[in-house]
Amino acid sequence: MDRISRRDSLKAGLAAIAATATVGVSREANAQPAAKALFTVEQTFIPIANSTQQFPVRRIYCIGRNYAAHAREMGSDPTREPPFFFQKPTDAIQYVAPGQVVDHPYPSLTKNYHYEVELVAALKSGGKDISIERALDHVYGYALGLDMTRRDLQRMLGDQKKPWEIGKSFDRSAPIGPIYPVSAIGSFSKETISLAVNGVIKQRATLDQMIWSVAEQISKLSEANELFAGDIIYSGTPENVGPVVKGDVILCKLDRLPDLSIKIT
Repeated sequence: MDRISRRDSLKAGLAAIAATATVGVSREANAQPAAKALFTVEQTFIPIANSTQQFPVRRIYCIGRNYAAHAREMGSDPTREPPFFFQKPTDAIQYVAPGQVVDHPYPSLTKNYHYEVELVAALKSGGKDISIERALDHVYGYALGLDMTRRDLQRMLGDQKKPWEIGKSFDRSAPIGPIYPVSAIGSFSKETISLAVNGVIKQRATLDQMIWSVAEQISKLSEANELFAGDIIYSGTPENVGPVVKGDVILCKLDRLPDLSIKIT
């Protein structure tokens, strides 16, 4: 290699080194610090029966008017109405351990506070447009729950053609017992579900009286929203919903699951 070629080669090499160094300095100077959360939002969990594991809750879905008699008492025609759903926030969860009577505060803004006992399905997976035939494959387990309702607010807003979320979606409005895995307890189809207030039976039905089965609910819901692991579905309540006052004790029962009980305080 002659002198000129060596000189040109050396200049090119030095220029490349300088460019690399400049880029390195520039990247370091403009580097942004790693993003940090402004604060921590607490995750909601439901204990899994006979396990140290807990079920993380992503969304709470509820189906409305899913027993024919209850649909009629709410002023609806169960033979014509397609299924509809609403949601509760995850902090609506109030865990109720088996064998305990847990204090449940009477909420603000209402003078007509109602109980609704329900079977709850907890999903381990999800998807979009899930077929009825495959829907139960996505269920991790089942629990017994309550959909507590500020009925006066729900009805007032419904009459005004306004969203009635405030009647359904509030703190501790979704008491629930532990989740029992399908692998341990199987599925539910014809079991008896009931609710008593101060020892007097108020609600009683069998699960086969549901208008839309759990599998159908999952399928229909997945048409509107993609479902995911961590979603839970409150599957509807039988007829004879009614009010409670401070001091009342609610006792919920479902065959093959432990009782759930709360005291209104």
